[in-house]
Amino acid sequence: MRAHLILLGVLLVCTVCFSQDCNTDFLENVDFPGTDREVRFSPDAEHCRHLCTQHPSCQFFTFIRSDWTRDKRHFYCYLKSTSSGQPETRTPLLGVTSGFSLKACKPESEPCLSQVYQNVDFFGADYRTFFTADYESCQRACTQDPSCQFFTFVNDVFVPENIRHKCHLKFSWPVPRTPVVNALAGVVSGFSHNIQMSPVTEPACEGKLFPNTAIPGDHLLRVPAASPEHCLSLCSAHPSCTFFAFNSENFTCSLKNNQNEMMLRAKAGVTSGIPERFCQLDMKWAKVPLEGVDFLGSDIRFELMDDAETCQKTCTEDANCQFYTYVTSDFHDTSFWRRCFLKRAITMPSPPKVAKLSNVVSGFTLRNCEAASQTQADSSIDPAPALSAPLAQP
Repeated sequence: MRAHLILLGVLLVCTVCFSQDCNTDFLENVDFPGTDREVRFSPDAEHCRHLCTQHPSCQFFTFIRSDWTRDKRHFYCYLKSTSSGQPETRTPLLGVTSGFSLKACKPESEPCLSQVYQNVDFFGADYRTFFTADYESCQRACTQDPSCQFFTFVNDVFVPENIRHKCHLKFSWPVPRTPVVNALAGVVSGFSHNIQMSPVTEPACEGKLFPNTAIPGDHLLRVPAASPEHCLSLCSAHPSCTFFAFNSENFTCSLKNNQNEMMLRAKAGVTSGIPERFCQLDMKWAKVPLEGVDFLGSDIRFELMDDAETCQKTCTEDANCQFYTYVTSDFHDTSFWRRCFLKRAITMPSPPKVAKLSNVVSGFTLRNCEAASQTQADSSIDPAPALSAPLAQP
């Protein structure tokens, strides 16, 4: 058995992830050296801060700006944490911006990213291209396409000229993904009952599953999944996935792409299926606890609890928690008993690479901005006035 289970060094930091005060300041030309947890790409410090906020253990960050001159690193977002919740040192450094997670500020779950970036390329992750008149049209197309998370538009002076006005729609995972799924005796895992794996819309749908059936070849991507229904949800979220195969022995979800044919073959322990689009998936599967299944990593924190049901309820009531693992008294290491590990993954738009490139414009979908505007408009509507009391009878 792997005693590292769900810890792997994050326990020292996960218990203080939410103990900081709300700090919205940016520190220009200040570096928080060391204590890196992960490195991602961001177009600016604001996006980097949102990544830190959604990351399970990030407490503060340092972002390398486009004016950095020491080497070729630009747009690097270093997500960091310490056992104290504060940077160990602060060093003056030109070309960087540092700041803190907004976890303590009760931020929106999915931020509005309305900024566009001139001469910045969101490289990779393309799933669809076409020509538009301007970047506004490209961004509008991205906003209206439920699969699009960000875009890059090639303007009218780009060289070579044969791809001018080209709009590239791009994908990153908008749904929570468990980074590692393993079989492990003595643990119970599951999802928040508030988890969303598809847009809230009508009609409801279930998708199509083929038990004990494999679909050979046509591999697009392999990702961890907890069940065939979880794999179906992941395939439905990816715009290039045409069908999938889930292997119950190693919890592997193989996303496949072939728009011309689908060949089914009998195979024990594998469930294949077809995704659903433009409907709300049935999420009953996400409310079923999974005994003997470990969701390794992505810990926000752990708490001691008496049973897996309480752990699941705690995850559901915590807006930051997306999935969990609970350690029962059947686990081989008694020091882990009764630990409820609350977990989350980044779901905001996150380009795989950000780079300087003349005569292009990049940006994000505005769906979250539209949703935030609608919520704000609804909250500003005055309640209906109370009915006047009836006139007194003489």
